[in-house]
Amino acid sequence: MVSSQQFPDFEPILVFEKGTAKYRRHRFLYFIAYIIFILYFSIPSFQIPLLEYNGFRFTSLMDQRAVESGLAFYPSQSWTNLESVNPNLLRSIICMEDGDFFRHKGIDWDELNIALKLNKRRGRTIRGGSTLTMQLSKNLFLNTERSVFRKGKEFIISFRMEKEISKKAILENYVNAVEWGDGLFGIKRASEFYFEKEPADLTTNECARLAAVIPSPLEHKPTDDSRYVLRRSNIIKSRMGSVNLSPVL
Repeated sequence: MVSSQQFPDFEPILVFEKGTAKYRRHRFLYFIAYIIFILYFSIPSFQIPLLEYNGFRFTSLMDQRAVESGLAFYPSQSWTNLESVNPNLLRSIICMEDGDFFRHKGIDWDELNIALKLNKRRGRTIRGGSTLTMQLSKNLFLNTERSVFRKGKEFIISFRMEKEISKKAILENYVNAVEWGDGLFGIKRASEFYFEKEPADLTTNECARLAAVIPSPLEHKPTDDSRYVLRRSNIIKSRMGSVNLSPVL
C-alpha cells in the first residue's frame, strides 16, 4: 500500500495561493511598498555619492528656468568651496532655513508637523517645512512642481543624501545650487552681482540679506530695503551667533 505522504501537495501552487491571499488582505501596504520601490529606483542613484567630491555645473532647477525663458538663456553657475565663503553666510542660512541641520537625518519631522498644522489652520502655505537637504534635493534633481509624487522623490533623495554624503558636502552643494535671482545660481555669482565682491568678503549684514531672500529670490533682492528683507535680515542677525559650524569648518 502506498502512503498518502508519498505524494505531497504541489508546493509552488500552495505558495502562490498563500501569497495571493496575503496580498488581498494587505493590498494597500503592498501598493505603498511598490510606489516606494518605483520612487527609489527612479532617482539619480549614482550621482548622489559624487556630490561628496565633485562640483556640479547644471541642476534641474536651472533647466526649468531655461525652459521658462523659452531657451532665451541658460543660467550659469560658478563653484566655490565652503572655506571661501564668509562663515556668517552659512550661519545665516542655517538659522533661518534649517535650525536643526546638524541634528536631523534629512527630514525634520517636528518642523514639518508644525508647518502642516499652521498652513492648514491659515488655509494657505505660510511656513515651509523643508530642510536644507530637501531643498538641495529639489534644486539638483527635481523641479518646483507641487505633487505628492515629486515630494515622495524629494524625501527619498534627502534620506539617501544624508546617508551617502557628509553634512559639509550637503551645505557646500547647497550654497552653490541655491537660486538668488533671475538667472543667478550659487553664492559666488550672487555675491559678485549684488555686492561686487567675493563670498569671503561679504559683511555680516550682507550675509543676512542674502539668506533673507532665499524663500522668494524672484520677488525680493538682498539689496532691497523692503520691509520683508529688513525684517528677516534682522531676525537672522539676532540668531546667527547660536549656530556652531565646527561640524563642517
